[in-house]
Amino acid sequence: MPPTAVFRSLLLFDTKHPLFPAYKIARRIAIGIVGGTVLIMGIIMMVTPGPGIAGILVGLGILGIEFAWARIWLKKVKERAQKVASNVKERVKAAKGGQKPEASD
Repeated sequence: MPPTAVFRSLLLFDTKHPLFPAYKIARRIAIGIVGGTVLIMGIIMMVTPGPGIAGILVGLGILGIEFAWARIWLKKVKERAQKVASNVKERVKAAKGGQKPEASD
């Protein structure tokens, strides 16, 4: 096999490559470790100085590359954040208009 073919086979892992199953497992483990670490750091930063919410979102985003449960959690967090943001906008609009904001959940 020519050297360029050997080098290319080491860089590109397709389903026919003999090391593909090991690559998939190693990738899953690496994503789990990096994403889990960032997620844990985000949780720690919720009680210590730092951008805790951003850390949690980034950690879930990294884990979401490989794990479906993280994608589901991230989607739920995004939906909740959109509800909170719209609630805050309504309250600000009501405060500027001199009206009392309506009570909501």
